[in-house]
Amino acid sequence: MKKVFIDGYAGTTGLKIYERLSSRRDIELLTLTEETRKDLNARRDALNSADIAFLCLPDDAARESVSLVENPDTAIIDTSTAHRVAPEWVYGLPELHGQREKIAASKRIANPGCHATGFIVLVAPLVEAGILGCECELSCFSLTGYSGGGKKMIAQYEAEGRDVLLDAPRQYGLSQKHKHLPEMAEVCGLKNAPVFCPVVAPYYAGMEVTVALHGVGVEVLRECYRGYYAQGLVKFTEGDTFSEGGFISAGAFAGRDDLEISVYGNDERVLLVSRFDNLGKGASGAAIQNMNILLGVEETTGLKV
Repeated sequence: MKKVFIDGYAGTTGLKIYERLSSRRDIELLTLTEETRKDLNARRDALNSADIAFLCLPDDAARESVSLVENPDTAIIDTSTAHRVAPEWVYGLPELHGQREKIAASKRIANPGCHATGFIVLVAPLVEAGILGCECELSCFSLTGYSGGGKKMIAQYEAEGRDVLLDAPRQYGLSQKHKHLPEMAEVCGLKNAPVFCPVVAPYYAGMEVTVALHGVGVEVLRECYRGYYAQGLVKFTEGDTFSEGGFISAGAFAGRDDLEISVYGNDERVLLVSRFDNLGKGASGAAIQNMNILLGVEETTGLKV
């Protein structure tokens, strides 16, 4: 039975991973007490005793945890931003061509960012197919539930008598220096990071990422996605808005671990849309999918799809 340790299980992503894994019978969860979970020696022992360790920590703390690992057999899945563009780490998005095999053979896996996941699954196949050039300039609009901001933001949104400004969607990342931008450009093979417009709205979970294009045929795009996403948790759909009365909700995939891609519009103006749960395929669900690949079990084990 494989041993699994979650370093930083008290955070939002760590708690979600812990909740999901606590009912698994094919793994043994290594845990620390409340008194020792921040103790360096206790963490070192747990990390080196684990077959797989999840890092659910801020970037600097994640780097510290990696430095504590001396056991060459310990595989690390880092959910922070710290290693997502590091050349010695494998990017943990198995639906990209060739990535599943790299994940299965790696001991260092960087879990993707939530906004980045929604952008990359839309853009990477198009760059690979030559439909978009590596020098193209794109913009990306991403709507997310407030759980993506972690415990502090969740507390703000769920507090009694909260600030009335939280009752409406709020755009952020205005400096165009959002922490997901490096991976969005590098993993897609783009020379230019997109103009990125993330928005947090007053609902708990769910994400909707949109990339707009001009002059690319709708059927060309749909055909590319149909052929590209034949395996994994990313699914292409034809873009039905009728079931939602002409709308598409960012909360449609809340509580799930899969992701839906759709193409809307016409041959002059096109919207590429991905919808998923920012805590599912955008965080803890993706981390567990990567763990399942490392374990050699069915990718959807313990996931909701």
